[in-house]
Amino acid sequence: MAGPAQEKRVFDPVGEDELDRTLRPRTFGDFVGQARVVGNLRIHLDASRGRGEPPDHVLLTGLPGLGKTTLAHLLATESGSALRLTTGPALERPRDLVGILSNLQPGDILFVDEIHRIPAAVEEILYPAMEDFRVDLTIDQGPNARVLNMRLARFALVGATTREGLLSSPLRSRFGLLERLDPYPPGEIAEIVRRAASRLGVSLETEAVDRLASRARGIPRIGIRLLKRVRDLAQVRGAGRVDAALAEEALRMLGVDEAGLEELDRRILGTILRLGGGPVGLKTIAMAVGEEADTIESVYEPFLVREGYLQKSPRGRSATSLARRALRAARGVEPTLF
Repeated sequence: MAGPAQEKRVFDPVGEDELDRTLRPRTFGDFVGQARVVGNLRIHLDASRGRGEPPDHVLLTGLPGLGKTTLAHLLATESGSALRLTTGPALERPRDLVGILSNLQPGDILFVDEIHRIPAAVEEILYPAMEDFRVDLTIDQGPNARVLNMRLARFALVGATTREGLLSSPLRSRFGLLERLDPYPPGEIAEIVRRAASRLGVSLETEAVDRLASRARGIPRIGIRLLKRVRDLAQVRGAGRVDAALAEEALRMLGVDEAGLEELDRRILGTILRLGGGPVGLKTIAMAVGEEADTIESVYEPFLVREGYLQKSPRGRSATSLARRALRAARGVEPTLF
């Protein structure tokens, strides 16, 4: 009988931060999906490298979890540059951005997540920084005021946003590349889940992979999140291999039904159906389900509309007959909901 030191461990504990770095693609060749976007970025990167210049400013738009941050990491890795990360909400005052810009080295890539949330006063600093690589600082006040022009190292700004419509036109027009990431088809999600499972040391049967991929809503981040929770259940059950039954049980425990609807999805659709099927105003739905209207509109509605469960009009939101059938089929997932 093997001693403790010799026993094979199916699951090794890994911290979440380290785990996420492990699962992140290391090269463009490892990146699954978004072929058009990746192709455009690779061509531009090769061309800028041939000219001996940093890449142009890039704006990446799309739903959360599609790989915008990952692509920023890959741009830095493939160009041999350092990546500096910040977020729009973190840049509260102009001096916050000036401090970051002044410390950039030639060729660095500055990644700003949720760039649409940058305050207007801070955004004004970005315009000359992106175009002329300079910052105009106002020193003193009143008659003693003067403008100090500070030169910046040539850098590339990569902005990411889930709400492209909230970007101002002057900021949007200063990006040389504008790429939109779309939800992934199930086959590509399955490949992402399969690769992640291999790196996590989780053995998945093909049908289990397909179950997870079909419930991921076309979002790699959701697929990997579901995989981690299946891994947890497999570890507790002592299962060395995850089959379809175990994957289905984990999904049921998470409240994810066969249509890929989660708890709040069903509450949104259920609220509309209880009010006659719609149209129902967004604020009414938000109050009924206890969630912010912006979160419902940006996180949940895109999937519900894309899959045909919800219709939007100037008068409000309406649930379709497909939504009614999906809720009826989901009664086994959350029997107390209905």
